[in-house]
Amino acid sequence: MNLYDRYVLPCLIGCACGARPIRKQREKIVPQARGVVLELGFGAGHNLPFYQERQVTQIYGLEPSRGMLRRATKALNATPIPVTILQETAEALSLGPASVDTVLVTYSLCTIPDPISALAAAKSALKPGGQLLFCEHGHAPDASVARAQARIEPFWSVIGGGCHLTRDIPALISGAGYRIDHLDTMYLPNSPKWAGFNYWGQATPA
Repeated sequence: MNLYDRYVLPCLIGCACGARPIRKQREKIVPQARGVVLELGFGAGHNLPFYQERQVTQIYGLEPSRGMLRRATKALNATPIPVTILQETAEALSLGPASVDTVLVTYSLCTIPDPISALAAAKSALKPGGQLLFCEHGHAPDASVARAQARIEPFWSVIGGGCHLTRDIPALISGAGYRIDHLDTMYLPNSPKWAGFNYWGQATPA
């Protein structure tokens, strides 16, 4: 790992993921988590303040980046909910079948190398009746914005640690064997359109 990936990139991602419009999105989806939670792409722990203590008994935070985990210390110390960090990739998930009630993924599917495999692995860890909660940015529906995304993505991916702008989030979720039960979309305010089209909602194993 080079110095950029170890020190600079975690700072950039931390600042972007802590921006006000993104926080407002987290407020919409994270409080719906219940029981034992598997969070894909735990990062710097930006979701921790939004979990409901009365609903969540345990969080497994999956995050392979040591740089991001270093930035999570403050959030981990502040939460009353037990958190176990899994420093591994979702594609090689160590949790056994029927281990969790909720899978949560926010602003991580853009970066995970094989998002369908990661989501499928997480699905195997869901208990019967469990759900996937998601909030992600991705491919925009407007042709002009989509063209801008395609032009910018090769450069953005290098700067943003592999972040993709053009991923079709509903297609990834469906392709991993989920049924999307609720889906909302919009462009985030005060964000560039090429990076600001958001999808969020709930899904269950198909």
